[in-house]
Amino acid sequence: MHEMPKATELYDTTLRDGTQGEHINLSVQDKLLITEKLDEFGMDYIEGGWPSSNPKDEEFFLKVRNLRLSHSKLCSFGSTARSLANIENDPNLQGLLQSETPVITIFGKTWKAHTVKGLGISEEENAELIYRSVSFLRSHGREVFFDAEHFFDGYKDDPEFALRMLRSAADGGASRLVLCDTNGGSLPGEISDIVRSVHENTGRPIGIHSHNDGDLAVANSLAAVIAGATHIHGTINGIGERCGNANLISIIANIMLKMDGRFNFVEHLTQLTSLSKFVYEILNMPSDGKAPFVGKSAFAHKGGIHVSAVMKESSLYEHIDPKLVGNRQRVLVSELAGQSNIRYKAQELGIELPEKGELLKTIVHNIKELEHKGYQFDGAEASFELILHRELGNFAPYFDVLETKVYIESSKDSKNVDQAVLKVAVGSEIEHIAADGDGPVNALDKALRKALIRFYPQIKTIRLVDYKVRVLEEKRGTSAKVRVLIETGDGKETWGTVGVSTNIIEASLQALSDSMNYHLFSVRAAVPGAVGAAAAEQ
Repeated sequence: MHEMPKATELYDTTLRDGTQGEHINLSVQDKLLITEKLDEFGMDYIEGGWPSSNPKDEEFFLKVRNLRLSHSKLCSFGSTARSLANIENDPNLQGLLQSETPVITIFGKTWKAHTVKGLGISEEENAELIYRSVSFLRSHGREVFFDAEHFFDGYKDDPEFALRMLRSAADGGASRLVLCDTNGGSLPGEISDIVRSVHENTGRPIGIHSHNDGDLAVANSLAAVIAGATHIHGTINGIGERCGNANLISIIANIMLKMDGRFNFVEHLTQLTSLSKFVYEILNMPSDGKAPFVGKSAFAHKGGIHVSAVMKESSLYEHIDPKLVGNRQRVLVSELAGQSNIRYKAQELGIELPEKGELLKTIVHNIKELEHKGYQFDGAEASFELILHRELGNFAPYFDVLETKVYIESSKDSKNVDQAVLKVAVGSEIEHIAADGDGPVNALDKALRKALIRFYPQIKTIRLVDYKVRVLEEKRGTSAKVRVLIETGDGKETWGTVGVSTNIIEASLQALSDSMNYHLFSVRAAVPGAVGAAAAEQ
């Protein structure tokens, strides 16, 4: 086993390289919030942006001075000077100094083809440009990291040229030499060999900056660490240009849990999942359910045989204890489910099922039948819980929708108005209600709330959080079934419900009804009259 260094440095570039990804946009306030979160987690360095490239980054570097960071050092990012004739007055270098960060990271060309064809200068001139740019920043008291752009491609093309550029940066005073796989096309074996060679030929700590174009950014980063790198660049959730950057979430978990390594300030991994979700939330993006370690599906089990084994010994089907990274084990209910899945989910929900017998067989059979018809309970656990309680005789609906009519009005000359008309039974009373809405489903939601609010004021607090429609049996075209998944929240928690029908209004009504029934059942609402009497006894 490779002997890990005392501590590996974490360099986060979510706020700079991460924002170069498609659909990624952060306000100054967003960047400040993420900075605080990264510092709280224990990053060594946070790269805030390129101050000379846009006004937003300049504003960020002004405002970030007001934050009191406990662990992290702020870094600004830029390039070497554009011309040897104007080092001291180069606007890029001046912008870096004006950002007032204790650390400055600059990149320079280390691939000969880029130097000759891109910059149009000689090898000697490029080496001098790197040396003088670094030494100029060092003369102003800043620590300087050197990002060797396209280093691995450059090394494979001309190793002597690439190494000479690194030595120029080191001679100028760069304290970290960061090897960049800018095109993201290198393999772990290549990374290991080249990092090891560089480590032997330079006297500075080596860093790694990997991109994910070959889906190997994390693997390449770990290979570099094994070969001697002590400084890792990456982004939270692997966001970044093209296919993204190395995902620090996975790198951190692997180094601490699989490689017996450690970091300067990261003591516990239990905040890893929440950090991942926090950044997704700030980005206004859905979390990646399949993300290793922190994704919702990372420790989810669906097959009955798997679940049976997991219930006996979780390590048989899980590479780590999910609690170590702040995640949790999940068992999914589907047509693949056996009694073990149903029993596990029931235990998770605090519901006691009979050890054996016809009732348990009936529940399993009914769940499988519903899945066969198109129902899905992976994201609709509230609907699943209601089914269990109904089968056990603990729950009856709090209301019954007897009739539904939806009117859709479309006109070029006036505002479109959709209306839902419902006939709803609550106990012994019948409500006839109409409501207008922004679309038929919104009208349906408003009408149902309007019908129930007099009987159940508890529904005032709940709001629709998400609404998804999936077309099933696509080949049947407009006559195909649709599955509607609804997520509802009350400000404290959220729950998912499902409806399936060839009629999208009916499917939506099923999911809406389950959502309201689940909330009323959870708060043990009093039920007027006979309907829902079983629920009232709970």
